[in-house]
Amino acid sequence: MKLDEIIKQPENRKLEFKETLPNKSDLCKTVISFANDAGGELYIGIKDNPREVIGVPEEDLLQIEEKISNTIHDNCYPPILPEILFANHNGKYVVIVKIFKGNTPPYYLKSKGKENGTFIRVGSTNRLANKEIIEELERQKQGISFDSLPVYSKRMDELDISLFASRFEKITGEKLNKTILNKINLIITDQNTQFPTNALILLSNDEIRNKLFPYAKIECARFKGTIPGDFIDQKTIDDPLSFQAEEAYKFVLRHISQGSTYEGVYRKDRWEYPVIAIREVIRNAVIHRDYSLKGKDIKIAIFDDKIEITSPGKLMPTIDFDDMESGQSDIRNKVLASVFKKLGIIEQWGNGLRLIAEELRKYPEIKFEWSEPGISFRVTFRKINYNPEIQKVENIQTADDYGRLRTITNDYERLTLEEKEILLYVLDNGKITRKKATEILNVQNTKAYETLTSLVEKNLIQRQGKGRSTYYVLKN
Repeated sequence: MKLDEIIKQPENRKLEFKETLPNKSDLCKTVISFANDAGGELYIGIKDNPREVIGVPEEDLLQIEEKISNTIHDNCYPPILPEILFANHNGKYVVIVKIFKGNTPPYYLKSKGKENGTFIRVGSTNRLANKEIIEELERQKQGISFDSLPVYSKRMDELDISLFASRFEKITGEKLNKTILNKINLIITDQNTQFPTNALILLSNDEIRNKLFPYAKIECARFKGTIPGDFIDQKTIDDPLSFQAEEAYKFVLRHISQGSTYEGVYRKDRWEYPVIAIREVIRNAVIHRDYSLKGKDIKIAIFDDKIEITSPGKLMPTIDFDDMESGQSDIRNKVLASVFKKLGIIEQWGNGLRLIAEELRKYPEIKFEWSEPGISFRVTFRKINYNPEIQKVENIQTADDYGRLRTITNDYERLTLEEKEILLYVLDNGKITRKKATEILNVQNTKAYETLTSLVEKNLIQRQGKGRSTYYVLKN
């Protein structure tokens, strides 16, 4: 990318601008943070706010290069080897310090030691890493994932995995015996005793799961308005891990609209948000979140103008959401990912981001955004043409309708838009005829009859009368 394009970008995870050569401490913190994450580039001679190329005197370039190299060599450990370049921008020189993703993290300040001198990149800032982050960096160096570590506080034969075993057998056709558990790295044998891994604890319905991982849950909320505040609805999903993504997805579907159009005699449904992309993001949040971080859960927040999905843990170093169609694949939880693939929750590696990109192309009215607030990763689906006045009316109706429908069915999310409209009419008027259903739905008579029949089969309404006097009322 050319310098003219680079200087237009905001500072971020992999990019930082400095007007002059930073002091020793700031330079090393930035270099260490880049090396512990995805790498990055530091541009010296560029003012950040307002963005302007100030330049570095040409006669100082070699001296600056030497000073940078010596400072990094003398103060950073393990050794970090920067690439230092010079760029001429309209007669003004810029120093570019390229730092590559390190293979032997954690990197830290020699003078502070590992515990007090390890820094990570959080958005456009450098943050001191805590004990949990340092341990994760150590595991990355060794190629070990947190979910593969054994749990010695409970033996395998004492662990309740009945729900997971039942689902595994139903989907794969295989009985979940110890041979399979060992093959997919869900158990570890130590001193002739079998112990579960963190992955199996998370998949289990044993009480130890809530003791060790009380934060391994999804908090879902539908807020009134565009900022956190009043709840319209909320739900805590703390089921075993393999059930969470689907339950969270159902919550989202319950709180977004689905419209219908007809092409000839064929009905075409379209959600207001790209639901396939949302489903993939939720799955990614469950599979790739950092379960070693204590006190943090996944959060799904639905507002009038957007949906936000926030997952604990930084984005994996080699993943770039700005290039979703390249088939990227970097797995934090290697054991869980393998199990989820067997269960059909995820497909082939690297396919999820491509599916998101393909679905977003069908929704030009939705803007896809991602960010890293703190030690977490957030994806936002935002309505570009959001109109608060129109949405205000729609939300009042939706919230009221949702409450009324909940009084007669717990399967609100399984109803079609037409079925919801029929039920709301019956709730308001006590009964409905086929002719009235045709008028309300603005469809052919046979289509209205199909909707009424479907509601009868779901035991939500019942038929009364005969012949032309037939009408439908709520099921007693």
